[in-house]
Amino acid sequence: MKYYYKVAEHTFSVAMPDDMAIVGEMGQYAPFSVPESADVLFELNVVPASEFPRTEHVTVEMNQDDDGSQILAGKADGLPYFEFQLWGRCAARMVTDEQYRRATAVLVDEPLFGINNALMVMFALATATHQTALFHSSVVSYRGRGYMFLGKSGTGKSTHSSLWLRHIEGTELVNDDNPVVRQLSDGIYVFGSPWSGKTPCYRNVCYPVGAIVQLSQAPYNAIRRLRPLEAYAALVPSISGKRWDKVVAEGLHETENLLAGHVAVWHLECLPDEAAAMTCKNAVAV
Repeated sequence: MKYYYKVAEHTFSVAMPDDMAIVGEMGQYAPFSVPESADVLFELNVVPASEFPRTEHVTVEMNQDDDGSQILAGKADGLPYFEFQLWGRCAARMVTDEQYRRATAVLVDEPLFGINNALMVMFALATATHQTALFHSSVVSYRGRGYMFLGKSGTGKSTHSSLWLRHIEGTELVNDDNPVVRQLSDGIYVFGSPWSGKTPCYRNVCYPVGAIVQLSQAPYNAIRRLRPLEAYAALVPSISGKRWDKVVAEGLHETENLLAGHVAVWHLECLPDEAAAMTCKNAVAV
């Protein structure tokens, strides 16, 4: 069976056997479901272990570890290879073509975690040359615009979003972990996605980007707008991509330059309190 989804106006497909149990666990993708389409950006084929390509010569180029979740990226017999692990246990393996348009994956353990990571990686890589970026961010909407909060894990992105939700009337959560930003013909938009970390917020919505705010913890609340070069440096760590791949890196660089030059990017030093949310809102939501 093949399923079609559209995220940030990019359509992709997932094929898997009808009797694969994971199909019933993928409710988060339902808001993004679309009819069959011949125009897909990438295809993911989920197969039984017996049909997964043999990977005899694997080299690891990158090992990303984030709170027990690991992504190993490298080459298997010359093709891009990924392994997704949760607390040291393999959840899925994936091999793709060089252009990240066709991928084959096998689910090993924690299948929903595995397929989510496989799809996120494919989405980030396949869209990199389309003025699109998959962010690690928490996003709220307010008065018709989207406000994105960036920062290292543990900085308080989700906490700051919750402060807006609690204290600023008219605020709604768009996504709490992996929103998508894309340049369209009439502006730069932030989109909800099927990937939202530990918060089940899978909304198929989009808003013009009102501002991007880099957070850091401090014993006070203070905010300032970043200059374009500072903005670029603030954006890069929060955007997913395979930066040692020349084509992907150049695509992301183009998008990062676009955002740094056309979107207001701020740095908020803050406490986890109502005053922080008000300080931020009063500066950026004008």
